[in-house]
Amino acid sequence: MPRPTLEQIFAEPDEFGLLAVKMKPRPASTGNNGVAIMSDVTRFYETHGRLPRANSPNHEEMRLGTIWESLVKDPSEELRRADRLGLLGLEETAAEISWRDEVEAESIPDTLDDIFAEDGLDVQPELVQLRHVTPAAERQVPDHRADFVPCKDFDQFASLFETMQQALDSGAREATLVEKWAVIEPLEGDFFIRNGLLAYIAEKSEGAQRSGARDHRLRVIFSNGTESDPLMSSFRKSLSDDKTARVVQRLGLGPLDPDWETDKISLSGTIYVARSLSEDPAIRPQRDILYKVGVTSQDVRRRVADARNDPTFLLAPVEIVATYSLQNLSRSKVENLLHRFFDPARPGELFIIDRFGKKIRPREWFYVLPEHVGQAAQLIKDGQLHLYRYDRQTQKIVKR
Repeated sequence: MPRPTLEQIFAEPDEFGLLAVKMKPRPASTGNNGVAIMSDVTRFYETHGRLPRANSPNHEEMRLGTIWESLVKDPSEELRRADRLGLLGLEETAAEISWRDEVEAESIPDTLDDIFAEDGLDVQPELVQLRHVTPAAERQVPDHRADFVPCKDFDQFASLFETMQQALDSGAREATLVEKWAVIEPLEGDFFIRNGLLAYIAEKSEGAQRSGARDHRLRVIFSNGTESDPLMSSFRKSLSDDKTARVVQRLGLGPLDPDWETDKISLSGTIYVARSLSEDPAIRPQRDILYKVGVTSQDVRRRVADARNDPTFLLAPVEIVATYSLQNLSRSKVENLLHRFFDPARPGELFIIDRFGKKIRPREWFYVLPEHVGQAAQLIKDGQLHLYRYDRQTQKIVKR
């Protein structure tokens, strides 16, 4: 049976009255809405001394101005009678530039001087002059570059490089590509291949906040007999920029594996005592009793060369007042021993504010004298440090 057409459907009897739709009559406009708008516009005019603008950034004024523009084109008699101020015949002449309009190129200022030269804009010189800000030319400028210099104790590393090269040639050790943008965290004992040379991380110094991020100073020994002391962030970037860079995988499955520390060697070094030359009012009065105790395997002068940019050194130059040589002793273990031994003399309130406004508390400074550090170093050599302690009250090293 064929389907019925629409005409056939509508021709059938409407027994339920579905098609009997009654239109509700629309009431005649009384003009009350227009009169209400006239009342609002009148109040706006009495308050602001002008008509509302349809291009105003203020939402309420824009709404009122848009309705007003449509009403004045064909005002009703009710609207004319309600216009007690004669606003229907008033033309708004001082129209503002709308944010919707295109701005002429001539009206766009070229420099800050053009903006501050605008009439009616009186700017105090103090508001546009920077103070207490380090000039860009002096900001984070290092006192030395991490150049390549001859490694004076290369004989300690020569056999290590030979063994590693043989392991790489035989396939016993694997060197994997350093992926671009990979986050490399060098550790003491790590091997890398950079610019065709084997690079060994011999030392990773105390951590410090630099440029708002945690950083370290490294001592990197290269297979050609040279060394360098870049920041960890700089070394990481050099690996990322070198398309041939490789990282030599360590032995073992992780730090708990006995083979994990196979490549790490215990380096002898130098204990140094440094006095701050800071002019900070909070540090200057105690410069003669506050000393930094550190241990390094590299040349001490290179270690402190960039002190004024290093929060570890209180962001100020330092003076080396004493050094003590280590022989056949682990640098990191000696440093930990000294810091724990002099912990009672560590100033808890010592801090500095870096140029980012962040508070940093260096942990390598103590209220001790250089001769105290010398006595502690001798006790370490003699294996008797555990028999003594540092008494802060008497400022002496005494027997337990």
